[in-house]
Amino acid sequence: MKLWSLIGNSQQLDGGAMFGNAPRAMWSRWIAPDEQNRIPLACRCLLVTDLDGRNVLFETGIGAFFEPSMRERYGVVEDRHVLLDSLAEVGLTHEDIDAVVLSHLHFDHAGGLLAPWEEGAEPRLLFPKARFLVGAEHWARARDPHPRDRASFIPEIVRLLDESGRLEQVEPGVPSSLGDAVRFDFSEGHTPGLMLAEVGGVAFCADLIPGRAWVHLPVTMGYDRWPEKLIDEKKTFLDDKMARGVKLFFTHDHGCAMAAVERDAKGRYVAVDMVEMLVGAEPLAGA
Repeated sequence: MKLWSLIGNSQQLDGGAMFGNAPRAMWSRWIAPDEQNRIPLACRCLLVTDLDGRNVLFETGIGAFFEPSMRERYGVVEDRHVLLDSLAEVGLTHEDIDAVVLSHLHFDHAGGLLAPWEEGAEPRLLFPKARFLVGAEHWARARDPHPRDRASFIPEIVRLLDESGRLEQVEPGVPSSLGDAVRFDFSEGHTPGLMLAEVGGVAFCADLIPGRAWVHLPVTMGYDRWPEKLIDEKKTFLDDKMARGVKLFFTHDHGCAMAAVERDAKGRYVAVDMVEMLVGAEPLAGA
């Protein structure tokens, strides 16, 4: 088994939205905003090769499915499907992926499932051989979104996944098709049924902890549906990972793929031992 961090399309989003109730004077020290108050965000994916003989991709990023005006509105920087380039750099194509694990179906995590936008072309799924794993509770949310997060879902993706015949709904406590090599936990604070995968001693934090700055317990996003619940979940999650020596994998951190977590002299959770990217890394000891 080898682990790779793959960069997908990047975004620039409003820093105030990304840091919720944290004041600009504080969060601007963590990530410097541009003149429009936007901060840089990655859409980073985790690739695990030879996971019991399979190539497994954890998330697909935002991709390049937006038409040009929408791409600009949502701050997507590149007009090509960057994840496909990143796969090519490790000698793979989307056709070589055997499973895609989706923490949730918000467009910045699942948009990369779609082929790049072409004028007049209908949306279509990439990854023709892959099984798509998503939490059962979150799948129900995606099929019937709340007005608060309806715009975060792409109806075409929900329809195409449903029609693919390759959708696997993961239930808590029920083994998935990936077997014991991948452990799943679930969270409610960001979105119902957010699925948090752990593989090779690395936890894919998804939007529970988008990056290093959000390791600090009180920091949440304006996009979180239930911030107080998320903070409670984050504490439980971080305590568990510290106790077992599991590293954190960040999808939205523009400069860090993986870090360990510890408490500082004041008892605050902090990210340490930062790793910018994973290139064919071995599973961590004890994983």
